[in-house]
Amino acid sequence: MIHTLALAAADNSGWIGFHLGDLIRNILPLTVDGLTYGAIYALVALGYTLVYGVLNLINFAHSEVFISGAYAAVFTLVAFGFGPSAPTMNIVAVIGALLVAMVAAALTSGVIALGVERLAYKPLRARNAPRLVFLITAIGMSFVIQYAIFWWRGAVAEPRVTMFNDKALFTVGRLTVYPSQLIIVIAAVLMMVGIDALIRRTRIGRGIRAVAQDPDTATLMGVNRERIIMVTFVLGGCLAGVAAFFYIMKVPSGAVYNGGFILGIKAFTAAVLGGIGNVRGALLGGLLLGVIGNYGSYLLGSSQWIDIVCFVILVAVLMVRPDGILGSNLAKVRA
Repeated sequence: MIHTLALAAADNSGWIGFHLGDLIRNILPLTVDGLTYGAIYALVALGYTLVYGVLNLINFAHSEVFISGAYAAVFTLVAFGFGPSAPTMNIVAVIGALLVAMVAAALTSGVIALGVERLAYKPLRARNAPRLVFLITAIGMSFVIQYAIFWWRGAVAEPRVTMFNDKALFTVGRLTVYPSQLIIVIAAVLMMVGIDALIRRTRIGRGIRAVAQDPDTATLMGVNRERIIMVTFVLGGCLAGVAAFFYIMKVPSGAVYNGGFILGIKAFTAAVLGGIGNVRGALLGGLLLGVIGNYGSYLLGSSQWIDIVCFVILVAVLMVRPDGILGSNLAKVRA
């Protein structure tokens, strides 16, 4: 809805404008819509943060891990009979089908993430390859997965899949809140809190922090480094799959072979903004980026400005505060 409003504004006043008055009048709906997108960014950003915290690696193939989950969600929903219109089955059956689709998306992305780690990164670690080689390999894996999907499904997006009739819950002034917005934001925050607790309170979380701080010493102390790395990739992949499920809920025709690229860059920006390697930073960065991007695109008169605003934020953060807002890393997390 917000994107439609922004495009309408652009049509009325040219490609670029400065709609400060409209921005102020629509500040509440823009904020809620921005938080919804930001929650999706945050879940994807967590995959970047966990892998960077453990391996000091920017896994650029994570965006394709995300879009793989989107395809899994769409295929599962279609198998249950979902289509362009809202399903006519009873509410219990709808909820059950949605849960199965979310799990399918999470498992698919988790398996793809694990495959990328085993096929691309583990052999490089065995050879003590330079960090630049890891970075190039990550970009290469991103293209490999992207064009594998292109070869399999073509360039056209999968048909629209509507999960449920997203009628307005309530309206206050210009603000209208929809069930999908509440589901996405609340579920994302709860999952982020759960991951934060896992990192701080559990045995596997202590292992992740130990490997992030000093992998050699952690190995000498009995931590299975390879197992920790596998868990980290699977965990980040599963969260990307859940994010993909929410993305399809928000953008029903969003499953397209290159659909993860821009969103992955935004999620990476969110991780940097909050403090890459910091779980809480991923949540903060994602929500902030979603809201600021929405404000920027509406202010400047086109939804296309969302991408440019995000890139400007990324450059500004790297120049002013490279460690991000919270500025700590995974190894410094205290239980």
